[in-house]
Amino acid sequence: MSNAHKLSLSVQYASPLEGLPTRAQFRRWMQAGLQQDLQATLRIVDEDEGRALNRDFRGKDYATNVLTFVYDDTEPLSGDIVICAPVVAREAAEQGKKLLAHYAHMTLHAALHLQGHDHENDVDAAAMEALETALMVKLGYPAPYVVTT
Repeated sequence: MSNAHKLSLSVQYASPLEGLPTRAQFRRWMQAGLQQDLQATLRIVDEDEGRALNRDFRGKDYATNVLTFVYDDTEPLSGDIVICAPVVAREAAEQGKKLLAHYAHMTLHAALHLQGHDHENDVDAAAMEALETALMVKLGYPAPYVVTT
């Protein structure tokens, strides 16, 4: 899957869980969602770190699946993505999704957030979900907003 935009991606593994995606998989998923040049750090964390970051930066005292931090005053655009491995694994199991497909979705979701997409209202949410679905299908995964259980 070719994309003319440049991606500089650093992947940090800070979770002991097994079965995590490879750096090449994360790169492929990020590249698929690029609409501009991007420098990003993607950190895979455990539940304690995910909870602390969500609490400290969003005021919510629980671990969430993915957090994005954009530094939009940089050229090229840069930001950080934090994916909480235990939450993603739990969601995939609860929703009857393959683990790698859910990681692909969370990675694409975060890449789009870094580039200004959001889901704060129904119109924006529908547009973002449609884009995520199209990208997931293009990558060979099922539509992410269809729950199979």
